[in-house]
Amino acid sequence: MARPMLVLTNARIVDGTADRPTDPVSVVVEGGTIREVGPRAGAAGAETVDLAGRTLMPGLIDAHVHVVASLANLGANAALPDALTAHRAAHIMTAMLMRGFTTVRDVGGATHGLVRALEEGLFEGPRLVISGKALGQTGGHTDFRGRFDDRPETGVRLGQLGRLCDGVDAVRRAAREELKAGADFVKIMANGGVASPTDPIHWLGFSRDEIRAAVEEAENAGTYVAAHLYTDKAIRRAVECGVHSLEHCNLIEAETARLAAAAGCVAVPTLVTYDALATEGASLGLPPDSVAKIETVRSRGLESLSIMREAGLPMAYGSDLLGDMHRHQANEFTIRGRVLPAQEVIASTTWLAARLLRQEGRIGTVAEGAHADLIVVDGNPLADLSLLTGQGRHIPAIMKGGRFVKGGRF
Repeated sequence: MARPMLVLTNARIVDGTADRPTDPVSVVVEGGTIREVGPRAGAAGAETVDLAGRTLMPGLIDAHVHVVASLANLGANAALPDALTAHRAAHIMTAMLMRGFTTVRDVGGATHGLVRALEEGLFEGPRLVISGKALGQTGGHTDFRGRFDDRPETGVRLGQLGRLCDGVDAVRRAAREELKAGADFVKIMANGGVASPTDPIHWLGFSRDEIRAAVEEAENAGTYVAAHLYTDKAIRRAVECGVHSLEHCNLIEAETARLAAAAGCVAVPTLVTYDALATEGASLGLPPDSVAKIETVRSRGLESLSIMREAGLPMAYGSDLLGDMHRHQANEFTIRGRVLPAQEVIASTTWLAARLLRQEGRIGTVAEGAHADLIVVDGNPLADLSLLTGQGRHIPAIMKGGRFVKGGRF
């Protein structure tokens, strides 16, 4: 059944392009698309919803999530039955949508089966952009077998965030298989990580030739590589090898940030996850070896934001939370707000994130021709970023694809 045309009136738009809300405008929604935006926009016979001066924003975009990570212990998560993982992922994504995130980019774990389930309306959740399984080397950030487990990796369960591949040919094949299976981009683990047991933070993942192979395969498919990175050395090497999306970047230095900016890269900091891991990780099953690594990257997080901003390196919004810590997803707003202007923080989850996801003009904006993914906020987030936190407490209405999934009456 066709959806009736809808006009949202008296809306003040905040979308990260200005440091103050717009004057009141109307937004015409037809089907799942925004048809018109302006002070005199309207449509004869359309249903009208008066926002009474409330803030209207594009649906939020989180560019670094793991929707299949229902446990903080990723080794245990990888052993879960696929059916259980899928149902838990549906629950995680529904909660994300109810926080106002209408699009998320999964950077390791989600499969095209989950994308199809969302498209078929089997559960409520955000639009899902995926890398498929992240690629990692033996002993690297996707290897959760432990120091004394020498059994080969067998199969790839839904709960596994990544897969192992060693050597240029194996990396090429793995990248091609993930792209064939529906990945929108390729994710590699190019540095040590917190959650994995045998790779210190300073370890470099993959050889330069292996990284270049992943980049070439992504470019052949018309897309890009995102890389898990912490140390300055790892980030510089990845940029030199053609990686586009730089995940985390806690230990970046100014010269490398300028190099990345000049190369057209985008960074995706994820500071909220380290705060959550530091306070809750151990109690939620994060192994002791992983807990010991947290402070190495956590202590430099806010400084990294200032370094990247000064270098002109764009930063998209990311959370990277695991298990029960997903509930902290929106707290990244207030953490970044300690050192960044609110407008830039909001841009990171709207138009800038849309550009990274290669969906500029379709998501992350309130404009003619865009998906009608919208959230209504009580108050002005440019003056108080905490209005975007609290599990959607200050977000009385959420629309995805022209349909209210929360609220809609005021």
